[in-house]
Amino acid sequence: MIGRDSELRRLARLAASREPAVAIIAGEPGIGKTRLVQELLSTLPAQAVVLIGQAEPGSLSRPYEVLLDAIDGRAGVDEAQLDALGDPRRSPIERLHTGLAVVADLIGDAPAVIVFEDLHWADSESAALFERIADQPGPRLLIGTYRPDEVTRRQPVAGLLARLERRHAVTHVRLNRLSPAQTAALLAAATGAPVALRAATALHHRTGGNPFFLEELLRALPGYDVEALVEQPLPWSLADVLRRQVDDLDPVSHRIVEAATVLGHRIPFDLLADVTGAGEDALIAVLRDLVTRGVLVEAGEDEFAFRHALVREAIAGQLLGRQRRRLHEAALDVLLRGGASDPAMVAHHARGAGRYDDMITAARRGAALYLSIGSAYQALQLAEMGLDEAPDDTDLLASAARAAWLAGLLDDALRHGRRWRDLAGTSTDRAESLYLLVRIAWESRETDEMRTLTQHIETLIAELPPGADQARAMTAIAQSTYLRDELDAALHWSDRALALADEFDLPSVRLAALVEKGSTLTERPHTAADGRKMLAGLVDEAEQAGEWVLAARALNALVHGEPPASPVEHAETLERMRVDAERAGFESLAVATYFQGRARLALRSGDLRAAIAALEEGREHDHGYQRRGRWADYHGVFLAGLYLEANELDRVEQLITDLATLPSNMPTTIPGLVFNLACRRGDLAGAEAALDEFITLIAPQPWRSGEQAHDLISAALQLGLPAERLDRMASALLDAEVWDALRTLVETQVTEAHGRHAEALAGYLSITDAHILAPFVRGTVRLGAARCLLAADRRSEAAAQAEAAAALLAGWGGWRVAQLDAVRAQLGMAPAGGAPAVTGPAALTPREREVAVLISDGLTNTELARRLYISPKTAAVHVSNILRKLGVSSRTEVSDLLAHP
Repeated sequence: MIGRDSELRRLARLAASREPAVAIIAGEPGIGKTRLVQELLSTLPAQAVVLIGQAEPGSLSRPYEVLLDAIDGRAGVDEAQLDALGDPRRSPIERLHTGLAVVADLIGDAPAVIVFEDLHWADSESAALFERIADQPGPRLLIGTYRPDEVTRRQPVAGLLARLERRHAVTHVRLNRLSPAQTAALLAAATGAPVALRAATALHHRTGGNPFFLEELLRALPGYDVEALVEQPLPWSLADVLRRQVDDLDPVSHRIVEAATVLGHRIPFDLLADVTGAGEDALIAVLRDLVTRGVLVEAGEDEFAFRHALVREAIAGQLLGRQRRRLHEAALDVLLRGGASDPAMVAHHARGAGRYDDMITAARRGAALYLSIGSAYQALQLAEMGLDEAPDDTDLLASAARAAWLAGLLDDALRHGRRWRDLAGTSTDRAESLYLLVRIAWESRETDEMRTLTQHIETLIAELPPGADQARAMTAIAQSTYLRDELDAALHWSDRALALADEFDLPSVRLAALVEKGSTLTERPHTAADGRKMLAGLVDEAEQAGEWVLAARALNALVHGEPPASPVEHAETLERMRVDAERAGFESLAVATYFQGRARLALRSGDLRAAIAALEEGREHDHGYQRRGRWADYHGVFLAGLYLEANELDRVEQLITDLATLPSNMPTTIPGLVFNLACRRGDLAGAEAALDEFITLIAPQPWRSGEQAHDLISAALQLGLPAERLDRMASALLDAEVWDALRTLVETQVTEAHGRHAEALAGYLSITDAHILAPFVRGTVRLGAARCLLAADRRSEAAAQAEAAAALLAGWGGWRVAQLDAVRAQLGMAPAGGAPAVTGPAALTPREREVAVLISDGLTNTELARRLYISPKTAAVHVSNILRKLGVSSRTEVSDLLAHP
């Protein structure tokens, strides 16, 4: 059921509503329609009645075939009714009413789910019965499944669907192919282990994300060696099913479709015509027939593609080797005569024709071209195609290493990068390869490797003449030291690189050095403003120069650390970062980091559910969530932290299990989360053990996460750890680089635990409006102040702080709100989770008022998402919260309420 959770929930809600409902499930063969229905049926109560009828090819000539299939073998069916149902002497109306009576007798008053499978093959009588069942009252869900591509106007289902839409509120469920990330998840679920990203991507491309095709391939290979599946021949059963689509073609059409299988994933009309020698009219007729059959789709202007890559593979598998080679030669000659602009097609056909010099030349040109337009994965495929024949080609190795890094394939990037370094013929090439290897080592959490590589670069600088190469090498060292938190060294080397860039007029080196320097400055509280100003000033220049990686990195630094004053500015910066990262093909920033930024934006607005939704959406889109490297690790840690906030502890435990399977997570990741989870569950022994391990691990390394320090201290306070243990924790967690407000918060929490309430109150009040703290953290600050005021019996001031905390925690939940409720109870106030004391516009935060105005202007969730740079799912969460606070049940009431509060 990978990728089908939301569809299953929609159907389950309909089945549980005890109201008559109709759902239509659409999708191509093998997409999972039947499996979705089966999963729904497994959730039904024991008393529910289930009827499932299946139409078959040829059912059009067999009246009531679907109903007869549904009741076949069932006890309690009246034989006289069955005879009447098939009696041609009876009028159609009589037989229809007989069919309805059969269904009514079987169901009675019980809740029921009635399923008509494959309506595209259903006879007209079954279609009419389906329509009449939809008109009946009672607690029943009527489900029909069909394949949209197999419906024509002459089939009964076409009229049925149109009439249902006019007369009923129909729930439409369209099952799409699995995304690459969902394909990887399905493979992992089937094999019981994470799957290499390259294998998952190749199998997604091979199967088109069709679950049936994936499962058939898996069945064909006992032991589930997914790597081997990429090249494994199709099982005969699946190949036979696929080839049946073209078995009855005439010889001319068969020759054309065979040529199409060789021409590639995209089949230009003119190329197909030249290779086959077919006239334009004849070729149009053949292609129209193939599109109608569902073999091909029109993929673009005068361009076609196979609907399923496996269909192409099954047909091509029957060609003789000489036949394939001659087709490749013909295509290559056509492309070269025409001065082909697509080097990927030239390389594909040159390899198929055995002309390897042409292939290597095209691969070099194509890899560079795809890198320049941000198509990293395509660049890698082409570079590796060339490397198969020319393994020592440094141009191809450089392209392969860069492309693999951008695509997030760190193992491949490391393999190609090291070979590039070892074969580099010039100091310039060697410096460039080392620069890339430093970044790869950081993302792989190989700190010792980074140090070794950096030393090599320092040695190399002495061999390089002053100028561009030397300056570039200096920026590499600046990057390495910045990433390893050696901030003074990073500033030193970036300044040296900037001096050379100014002396020799090197604009690209200057931009790279400024990114390193600006990013370094943002890491320190007293220089953060200067760093942000520097980064903001270089983004336009980097974009104009086409330096998309540098622009994306600068923008990424701007949405971290101290947040922008305006949420709109934050959202715009985040969106701009995503666009620039996509232009570069920079997978980690375009997907994982983008959705993490969306989650931070939700946190800044105090909306816990929207933040969780953003990260979960990121998991769905991120191809590399289970791969090696810091991005997958951090995404999982971030999500686990939010589920800890929400007190969904079972989800946290599952995420810890997932993170433990990653090969390169931070050593402190698991113990820190285990400690927090144990504290939230009240497990003192588990918390003590995890804390000792955690502190031992962080002792030898710099620690600058003030937010996590606050989370861990808060968890320890909830568990009731002794004050001396809290002192030890604070000493380990707070180094010189922690931001002042976060340092004050953690120290004040410990001070309060020691019972020094007057001192703690002063600490809390000093940071109640600290911009660096997110609203939910400021809510906890206000709550701490309220507790200290209560200890001094200053109840009215404590009540004011509790009200301020309630406003800041209005979109939150979990342990913070539980603490708020405890303080409110001490003050004799209503729980924060109850109905708000104030409803209407006055209950909204400034951000929520902004969204409410947009709602009153009639914007849909999709339009809201576009305006606010959030997803439609997150927009829906915002709307739901605002309607609740306003005390209204529909969006149409918002306009009147804002006009007349």
